[in-house]
Amino acid sequence: MKNSGLLRYLRWRVILPLTLLLVAVPGLALAAEETISPADTGFILMASAFVMLMVPGVALFYGGMVSRRNVVNTLMMCFAMLCLLSIVWVLWGYSLAFGTSTAGLIGSLEFLGFRGVGMEAAGTLPHLAFAVFQMMFCALTVALIAGAYVERMRFGAFLLFGVLWATFVYAPLCHWVWGGGWIGEMGALDFAGGKVVHLSSGVAALVGALVLGARKGFGQRPMPPHNLPLVLLGAAMLWFGWFGFNAGSALEVGGLAASAFVVTQIAAAAAAIGWAFAEWVRHGKPTLLGAASGCIAGLVAITPAAGFVGPLAALVIGFSGGLLCFVMVTIVKHKLGYDDSLDVFGIHGVAGAWGALLTGVFAAAAIGGTPGLLEGNPAQVGIQAVAVLATFVFVAVATFILLKLVGVFVPLRVSENDEDTGLDLSQHGEDAYSDYVGGGVLYRESPGASATARSEVAPAPSNAN
Repeated sequence: MKNSGLLRYLRWRVILPLTLLLVAVPGLALAAEETISPADTGFILMASAFVMLMVPGVALFYGGMVSRRNVVNTLMMCFAMLCLLSIVWVLWGYSLAFGTSTAGLIGSLEFLGFRGVGMEAAGTLPHLAFAVFQMMFCALTVALIAGAYVERMRFGAFLLFGVLWATFVYAPLCHWVWGGGWIGEMGALDFAGGKVVHLSSGVAALVGALVLGARKGFGQRPMPPHNLPLVLLGAAMLWFGWFGFNAGSALEVGGLAASAFVVTQIAAAAAAIGWAFAEWVRHGKPTLLGAASGCIAGLVAITPAAGFVGPLAALVIGFSGGLLCFVMVTIVKHKLGYDDSLDVFGIHGVAGAWGALLTGVFAAAAIGGTPGLLEGNPAQVGIQAVAVLATFVFVAVATFILLKLVGVFVPLRVSENDEDTGLDLSQHGEDAYSDYVGGGVLYRESPGASATARSEVAPAPSNAN
C-alpha cells in the first residue's frame, strides 16, 4: 500500500510535470525557429507571378500603340528585359539593392550570385521568395522605359543600356527607398514603387527621348496606334498584375494586403473615368486609348500610397491623376515638343510623382502607421517632396551619363533607312503579321509608308510582296 501511494505521488507530482516539460520545451524551441508562414509564402509567390505577367502586359500595351512595322521590336525590348535582368538580379542586382547598407547609399556584395539567399526566413517569408518578388520589379521598371525609345533605338544599344541602368540606377535607388538607405530612413513613404519604379522609369524615358531625338515625321504626320484591341489587352493584363504589385507589397496575407488591393481597383477605375471625361469635354468623344491610358495613370498614382490610404483618398488620387496625366500627354507634351513615343514620362513619371506627394497628404496612421497632412503631420508632405526631387535629379543625371556611355560603344539610333523599313525587319528579320490569312492577301505596308495610311482603310496593293 505504501508503494502504491508513493507511485501515485511520483506520478502526479514528478513524472507528469517532467513529461510535460520534455514535450513543451522542444515545441517552444521549434516555434521560435519556424517563422516562415506557408500562407504568406504562397501569397508572395503568387504576387511575384502577377508582377511577372505585367511585363508581357507592358509589351502588348506598347505593341498596340506603335506602327505595325515596329511591333516585334517593341515586344522584344520588353521581353528581353524580363530575361536579361532576371540574371542580373541574381548575379549582383539584389545584393546592391538589399545588401547591408554602406552609408545609406548602396548595398554590400554579400548576396552576389544569391549567395546566402535560400530557404531561411526573412520575416515570415523564405529569403528566396522575397528576392524573386523584387526581381520582377526590376525587370518591369526597365521594360517601362522602352516605351519612350521605341521605333528608333537600336536593340543592342537598349540591351546594354538596360543592364547598366538596372545596375547603376535602379539598384541604388531601390536601396535608398527599401533597402535601408537614406530616403527610407528619412521617413519617405513608398509602398510599392511610386518613386522606385514609376518616377524613375518616367524620368529615364524623358531623358532618353531627348538624347535620341524625335522619330522621323514626329509632329508632321499622325502616328496613331495600329491595334487598339492589343492596347486594351495589355492594359487589362497590367491592371490584373497590379494587384500582385500593390497588394503583394504588404509581404503578408492580412488586412493591409486587402486594403492595398481595394484602393488599387478604385484608383484605376477613377482615373480611367477622369481621362475619358476630360477627352469628352475637350474633344467631344471619349476614346478607348484614353480610357486605357487613364487606367494606367491611376494605377501608377496609387502605387506609392496603396498601403497608407483608404478608399476615398484612392478615389481622389486616381481621378486627379487621370486628369493631370491627360493634360500632360495631350497639351503640355505638344507645347514642349519632345517625343516620348508612348508617353512614359507623361503617365509614369507624372503620376508617380503626383501619387508620392498625395501620399503625404492622405496617409492614415490607422492603415500604414504614419499620419499625413490631413491628420496633422504636414512635415510628411515635405519629406515626400524631397524624395521626389532627389529621385528626379539622380535618375536624370545618371541616365544621361549612361546613354552617352553606351553611345560611345554602340550607335544608339538606327539609320534613317532602317527607321523607314521598320525595326521589326531591320533589327530582328521578322514581321508581326503574315501576308496571308485564310488564303486572302493582306495589305503589306511598304517601307516609308506614312502613319496616316495605317489609320485608314488601305488601298488594294497593285501586287503582293
